[in-house]
Amino acid sequence: MANSLRSEVIKLYKNLLYLGREYPKGADYFRSRLKAAFLKNKDEKDPEKIKQLIARGEFVIKELEALYFLRKYRAMKQRYYSDDK
Repeated sequence: MANSLRSEVIKLYKNLLYLGREYPKGADYFRSRLKAAFLKNKDEKDPEKIKQLIARGEFVIKELEALYFLRKYRAMKQRYYSDDK
């Protein structure tokens, strides 16, 4: 069981690292914060707590995706619609 949780945590870290490349404050800022967050919980042994932390990470992924979609939407709206009234 611990091995499957380990693989989930590694997968989550890689996904967040990939999404962090487009972060508005920069990839280095995101990477340092991500590493600090994972190191803070590295000694966690309780499987239920680990599952909660994974769920929290998946929520962060959804929030980052929403942020990126919103940024793309705003760029497209600016490009094709004028604010002249």
